[in-house]
Amino acid sequence: MEMSVRTHGTLVQRRARARPVRRTAGIDDPIGNLSRAAHRRPGGRPAARGPHNPAVILILYAHPHPRRSSAGRTLLDGVRDLDGVTVHSLYDAYPDFAIDSAAERERIGAARLVVWQHPLYWYGVPALLKLWWEQVLVHGWAYGDGGNALSGKDCLWVTTTGALPDAYSDNGVHGHPFEVFVPPVRQTARFCGMNWLDPIVVHGAHRLQPEALRAAASQYRSRLAAYVERHG
Repeated sequence: MEMSVRTHGTLVQRRARARPVRRTAGIDDPIGNLSRAAHRRPGGRPAARGPHNPAVILILYAHPHPRRSSAGRTLLDGVRDLDGVTVHSLYDAYPDFAIDSAAERERIGAARLVVWQHPLYWYGVPALLKLWWEQVLVHGWAYGDGGNALSGKDCLWVTTTGALPDAYSDNGVHGHPFEVFVPPVRQTARFCGMNWLDPIVVHGAHRLQPEALRAAASQYRSRLAAYVERHG
């Protein structure tokens, strides 16, 4: 079994022992059931989604199963302690999908690099991140007349797939090279005036042994640490 990490345009493959694969129709990274537990104050009121500290790098983590994804958790554990890095888990913050758009614009506006990290779902992004795009990246703020709030910022896409690289080919189960599924995410960033950085793609994520996941996390950490060093 091969594990592959694509970073800076290079595909790195590592040997990983096979694990049983749980199939979920349409989901390329089947991890577990959606956790609906929200962060709450005593008395059951949702925790405030208010002021936050500026960050050089803001990681918008969009995994519907944030506590059950070994791949997502390992990648985040590799970078969350870096100075200048803030992790914002959308499914933890908005289990009801009621996005505080104003707070999100303030949060993303303070960052120099925005990271969209998520598992690949139906050849794209999970539902909450798609909704976040629709409600946060609005006309007059992110694009269109006067919409230059994100202009000049950098964007890094970090995604995991359940399938191995050969599944993304003309003869593979997904019918196309992986690069065919990149443009919608890339163009979302570019349409908002952001600079698109070479993405990090971890293939076969939920099949990997811990040491292989840690190797991917180490590459992720190196990318972000170098960015903070240049821009922090």
